[in-house]
Amino acid sequence: MRATEFLLLVLVGWTAVGALGIGISFAQRQRRKAVRHVGWIVGVWAIYLAVLIGVSRLQPQKVVAVGTPQCYDEMCFTVLGFDEVPGYLLHGGRLVRVKVGIENRGHKPESESLIRAYLLDTQGRSWSEVPGLAGVRLTSRLSAGESSMSEPVFKVDNGALPYGLTLTHGKWQPGVLVIGDPDSLFHQPTIARLAR
Repeated sequence: MRATEFLLLVLVGWTAVGALGIGISFAQRQRRKAVRHVGWIVGVWAIYLAVLIGVSRLQPQKVVAVGTPQCYDEMCFTVLGFDEVPGYLLHGGRLVRVKVGIENRGHKPESESLIRAYLLDTQGRSWSEVPGLAGVRLTSRLSAGESSMSEPVFKVDNGALPYGLTLTHGKWQPGVLVIGDPDSLFHQPTIARLAR
């Protein structure tokens, strides 16, 4: 557990204890004391969120090269390249397949159940994965030490030139409140730059 994750855990625990104290103060009809505790909780969270957003905005966007692992605890994802899927005639678009190696470096079966991939083009547009075409999913559970290959597929416009792949856990998970996390509020996503 990183220090910033521990800090969030401590803050959530402190907030829970404070909320219990507020409830007790209201039950004992100590309204002024309860309001003071609410003020402390709101104030501390406001400072925490200001630091979180400030760090997110000040950190430069991280761009990693093809072949560089991106690890989330024990699960690592390595973008290895991309190609066009031949034989598919799509109205106004084409299919691009990205090769992503998945490895469990832990000591027990693991998966990243919230991981999602987005293809970015040179114009800054984002393309979602076409479901059902990847074969092995990025969210697959792997045994300890096991590795696999996922090939997410993206439908892009004919003129789109792939630039990079972004891996994210989305907006509705605890990482959005962890200072310095790639998925934290207003943080620019890490891009695995695709190169021919």
